[in-house]
Parts: sequence; structure tokens; C-alpha cells
Amino acid sequence: MKSTLTAMILLVGLFFVSTPDRANPSSGPPASDQSAILVGAGDIADCKDLSGAEATAKLLVQIPGTVMAVGDLAYPDGSKENFTCYDKTWGRVKSRTRPAPGNHEFHAAGATPYFDYFGAAAGDPKTGYYSYELGTWHIIVLNSECQDVGGCEAGSPQEKWLRADLVAHPAACTLAYWHKPLFSSGSAHGNDLTVKPLFQALYEANADVVVTGHDHDYERFAPQTPDGTADPARGIREFVVGTGGKNHRPFVSPKPNSELRDATAFGVLKLTLKPNAYDWQFIPEAGKNFTDSGSDACH
Repeated sequence: MKSTLTAMILLVGLFFVSTPDRANPSSGPPASDQSAILVGAGDIADCKDLSGAEATAKLLVQIPGTVMAVGDLAYPDGSKENFTCYDKTWGRVKSRTRPAPGNHEFHAAGATPYFDYFGAAAGDPKTGYYSYELGTWHIIVLNSECQDVGGCEAGSPQEKWLRADLVAHPAACTLAYWHKPLFSSGSAHGNDLTVKPLFQALYEANADVVVTGHDHDYERFAPQTPDGTADPARGIREFVVGTGGKNHRPFVSPKPNSELRDATAFGVLKLTLKPNAYDWQFIPEAGKNFTDSGSDACH
């Protein structure tokens, strides 16, 4: 009888040791899950009307992960006063934001209020470009205000830094973001060839994704070469996400390889960065229906 009772106690004990904690399903994913979230947009807070920036800030508060602020953050002039307006909205996620400067930041000499606001998170104030690791991905933040950092052409300080950074961080998956897009169907700006050497360096290093803003719309391109030739095998997929809250602008005729466009909704691009792959999702402001989602593998 004693032996039978002892055996039953041992079996019950083994059950509780080996059974997962069903009472705490939110205890988190297993350690092997190395996915990370990068979320954000550009062209954000206009002191004259903060309703758009407020709408996208509300989205960010609900989404975990690192926030990318992709240039033109504080309108109209990137001044200290303008950054007070930014702080009222996207400032709620400042502690997890890694920004890139835009042209409006440089309306203020040296983009000083931008660098003062973000501090070390914005990189060296003399350059405005830097890189960091996120999950298994290598993330590169560039400065598309080329004239303010010694140019973006081949052999320029930024282009040489970028190539050295890519060699030093040979990650399986690489993403870069900056403000002015190489490819855009937006009516206000369109393609900006000054950043082509940066895109070229990334392409040669097998980078996977580029995120930009500048045109106040959302646009997704198929993977392509720096010359705009479709390249599904090793091309870079570019997103234009100038939907942070400033305003909307129409499109002109779609550029080659443009897959999807919208200029009706403010919103943010959420990227789930996985080992060897990524998912994308455009999340619109409350009350708007446009969205976009998909997945792709790294090169």
C-alpha cells in the first residue's frame, strides 16, 4: 500500500514539474525567438496642426519595439520650439526612438535642435549617421542631407563610412533608413539621385530593406537594383513612409517596380525582423482603412 501511494505521489510531482505554466500564458516567447520590431514613419509633427502626429503617436504607444523617426520630424524649421511640438506627440516614445535627420531639421543651423533633443540616440552630431543591432539584424541610419555631411557620392566620407560599416557587420539581414528616397512616385519630390551611391553600397553588400520618407505618402517597391531594374533575387525593397502626420500629397505616374501606393492615411510601418526573414505591415490611423502587409526572406 505504501509503495503504491509513494508511486502516485511521484507521478503527480512529475506532472507538475513537466507541465508548462498554463496559468501564465503571457510569460513571453521562448528564448529561441529572436524576432524584433522596428516601427515608424517620417514627416511627422507640424506645430500648426498636430492632429496627424497625434494620431500616429497613439499607434506607437500600442506597438512595442524600436521606433524609427525617418526625418522631417518637427515642422516647419526643426527649431527648438518645433521640437516642443514633436515632443507633445512622438515624444511619448522618445526613450526607444532612433531617429534620422531630414531636410527640415537642417533649416536650423547644423540641425542643432535635433541633435540636442535626441542626444546620443541620434549619433555623432557632426555626421548624423550611425548603426546598431536589432535582434539578428544590422540597422544602418544615414543622413540624406548630403551637402551638410560632405556629400553622398562615391568616396565621400559617408559613403566610405557606410562601406566600412557593412564590412564590419556582415549580418545575414541588413536594413537602412534615411529621409530622401532614391525611388518615389510622389508628386512633390520623386526620385532623389543624390543618395544613389549609398543605395549602391547597400546593394553590393546584399542589404535587404530601405525605409525613407520625404514624399508625404506611403509607397512600397519590389526589390530592385540601384538603377531601378527589378531584381527579385538580391534587389533591395524600398518603402516610402512619409505618413507620420504632416499632410498628404498626391502621386504622379507610378515609377517602375512600384507595387502599392496610398496618400489618404497617416500611419506607421511595422517591420517584424526575424532571423533570415521579415514581415511588413502598414498600420493606419484610427478611422482609416488602407493597410498593407507581406513577408519576404533575406538574401
